[in-house]
Amino acid sequence: MRSPAAPKNSPSRSRPARFRSPSTSRPPPPAAFRGPPQPSAPKPSYHEIDNQPLNKVVYGLFRRKMVAALDGRDSSLEGYDGIVDLTRRLNAMGSPRETQVLTRKILNSLFPSWLPPAFKVMFARPLPDVSCRLNAFATWLTCQWLMGECEINEVEVDGGEVKAGYGVLVKRCRYLEESGCVGVCVNSCKVPTQEFFEKDMGLALTMEPNYETFECQFSFGKTPPRREEDEAFASPCFAQCGDEGRNDGAQRCRRLEV
Repeated sequence: MRSPAAPKNSPSRSRPARFRSPSTSRPPPPAAFRGPPQPSAPKPSYHEIDNQPLNKVVYGLFRRKMVAALDGRDSSLEGYDGIVDLTRRLNAMGSPRETQVLTRKILNSLFPSWLPPAFKVMFARPLPDVSCRLNAFATWLTCQWLMGECEINEVEVDGGEVKAGYGVLVKRCRYLEESGCVGVCVNSCKVPTQEFFEKDMGLALTMEPNYETFECQFSFGKTPPRREEDEAFASPCFAQCGDEGRNDGAQRCRRLEV
């Protein structure tokens, strides 16, 4: 069980409680296999976020790059439903690792080719403090159409120090909720985004999705744990997960590779 909520400015408030680790006892039969509990509150409205001019521009760019990665095969669905449809197609194209690599390529394609390596050399290495705060702000500013309402917060970074402005808390991830799949979250969001920032932008980033509340904590300046130690890679499928990821009777989603 989680501890009582801490004051908003407390470091413990900045990181959502993780979901419970899978039990080591015998798994339940398929009929009872439902994965972690999920939010009972109705989905929030995204009308205001979707209609902001900047979000429309970023949405259009992101969709074009996804379509290009799928060899020009766009979805017939409009708006966010189209993004989810394209994401499912992306995840069905190959192995989990192939999905991660292709998604990282999409993230790189959102920027001029010279920008990530230049940022790594000119900002990330000599000015890590500024770089972490800048990327947290950019994530908050440009990604709410994709992930839902966010707030910049303080997080613990490498070395155990708590840094203000290094974190972004996604209050209820739209991408996770609409895709309804742990494998999609890990393979086309968490892993490729962490690798993009580490390998292309020169910044450590840890993303901690909470599969009970649908919160997700971004922590810039924090190195991700090894996959064998990352709780996200041990999650069971959601009840609504499609056949692509479902692995009834097992403790881990079939689309998760460690």
